Amino acid sequence: MPIAPIKTPCIKVCAVDGQTGFCLGCGRTLPEIGRWVQMTPEARDDVIARLPERIAHLEAIGKR
Repeated sequence: MPIAPIKTPCIKVCAVDGQTGFCLGCGRTLPEIGRWVQMTPEARDDVIARLPERIAHLEAIGKR
């Protein structure tokens, strides 16, 4: 049985903002990105749920 791919918010724009610590592409932090494959699906969903607010913040401060 094939293994299902891991859900990811990555959009292949990988640059972490030094001020906020958020990736300018997906909004995750470096620690979140680094442990993404080890996280449970629920933990990944929790991070994904916080990303719209992070991205809105990056947009508000002119970083995105």
